[in-house]
Amino acid sequence: MHPLRLHLTVHYDGSEFHGWQFQPDRRTVQGELQSAVSRLADQPVSVTGSGRTDTGVHAVGQVAAVDLPERWTADELRRALNATLPGDVWIEAARRVASDFHPRFDAVARTYRYQVGTDPLARSPFHHRTCWPVSDALDRALLTAASETILGAHSFEAFAKAGQPERGYDCRVAAAQWTDWALGLRFEITADRYLHHMVRYLVGTMVDIARGRRPVKDMGLLLAKKADVTTSPPAPAEGLFLAHVEYPQSIEFVEPSPSVRSAATA
Repeated sequence: MHPLRLHLTVHYDGSEFHGWQFQPDRRTVQGELQSAVSRLADQPVSVTGSGRTDTGVHAVGQVAAVDLPERWTADELRRALNATLPGDVWIEAARRVASDFHPRFDAVARTYRYQVGTDPLARSPFHHRTCWPVSDALDRALLTAASETILGAHSFEAFAKAGQPERGYDCRVAAAQWTDWALGLRFEITADRYLHHMVRYLVGTMVDIARGRRPVKDMGLLLAKKADVTTSPPAPAEGLFLAHVEYPQSIEFVEPSPSVRSAATA
């Protein structure tokens, strides 16, 4: 039998994971997926993701690819995995793709979401694991002005925890905006690539601007790499979600499996 490649849309609560990438001595999302798929296939199976997420970071749109024998269908695998995986990982959809599809190298953009809780309820044990509860009032106009500064192509070296000199520091931001969320405000950013902890440094700095702790002009100075200006501390990992991974329209889904979300709205 020839193997078939399946595209998985994965949700996970990152609170109890040491990130996405497999580590032999720690619990990771990739490790849980590979263990579950290998049990179902009765043989070792590798799972490839669209990118890493750090310890504590969540996802509602991580993309993974897995190769299985032809006897499997996309929907059978989705149902089998959701019956096998632990409760903090869930497969929203599975779709068959061409054998040369690569979830990381074929991606053209990724969207991250960051939730800031300004309502006291954000500190509830049912919410604080998925947002950053803050006590100060945030100036919405300053948040908007700060986010507009980063649109377009810039060097985000000042917002990176670790360097990537071999790839450079330039990223192209297609969208960046703050919107309302049930318990506060939500930042969404879409870019062609990201540096290590980039979104968390951006949010931490913008929130300090909105608190009145630093001027909005600092965003431009940081992008210009002015030596006397540094970012604010990064926002906590628990408020960050990988929300969506975008692929070219040329990526064809051979065997679509309707997601739970789309089935519910049909």
